[in-house]
Amino acid sequence: MMLVMAAVMEGPLADLSSWQPVDCSIAKALELVGTRSAILILREAYYGTTRFDGFAQRVGITDAAAATQLRKLTEAGLLAKQPYQEEGKRTRHEYVLTTMGRDLLPAVLALMQWGDAYLQPGPAPLLLVEESTGAPVRVQVRSGSGREIALEELGVRVNDEYLDVIRARKAKGRNTQ
Repeated sequence: MMLVMAAVMEGPLADLSSWQPVDCSIAKALELVGTRSAILILREAYYGTTRFDGFAQRVGITDAAAATQLRKLTEAGLLAKQPYQEEGKRTRHEYVLTTMGRDLLPAVLALMQWGDAYLQPGPAPLLLVEESTGAPVRVQVRSGSGREIALEELGVRVNDEYLDVIRARKAKGRNTQ
């Protein structure tokens, strides 16, 4: 027997047949980082890789694929290019995480944690720990008060601020016509 549990869809969202997930943030995020090479490039940036050759080699992709993904992640603002120069050589660029790229870390670690739990045939290959204490680190869904929230305790509601922005855009569009 399989238990079916879901988030609590509130208000007009409760009737799933009456609305579509327009402007879905998950879909937008996947458009940007939803490829294997994009996520693995981010993994490498979290591990400390900064040089083009390092990304291509460690991810196991062609130079062309690495260039495409690094350009996409840089244009989107997850990575920034910084010049560097080795003695006697021309100036080149390395790639460093931006605040936007660092803020994606919990999502990437959650994928790792899920893969460790469900896809590894044995123990996880790597452990996530607090560097100073060695204490295990886990990604969890928690409320503002710090309580862990299960899926069936998660409420999903329409964001009134989002609706205000949409209404303002529509009103502005009517005023310019």
